[in-house]
Amino acid sequence: MTVKRWKLIISGRVQGVSYRASAEAQANELGILGYARNLADGRVEIVAEGNDRQLSELESWCREGSPAATVSSVDAEEQEATGEFTGFGIRR
Repeated sequence: MTVKRWKLIISGRVQGVSYRASAEAQANELGILGYARNLADGRVEIVAEGNDRQLSELESWCREGSPAATVSSVDAEEQEATGEFTGFGIRR
């Protein structure tokens, strides 16, 4: 299994709607490592490490998000995996 790292930037109404907590639950269900955090401009950043299938499923989930969220776009960038994560959490 080749581990990859994706940085996802999610735009829309994604803060104050349990987006990060829902993303954490989804990532844990998929076995993905990394974090989710709010950005100062109202977007959410997710940095995730996993295999192609896991990351694709997370990206698909990000396009819908939590029930109260309204996602307008998801930008994904592949990065070099670092192996630094031991779980998936929410960063402040």
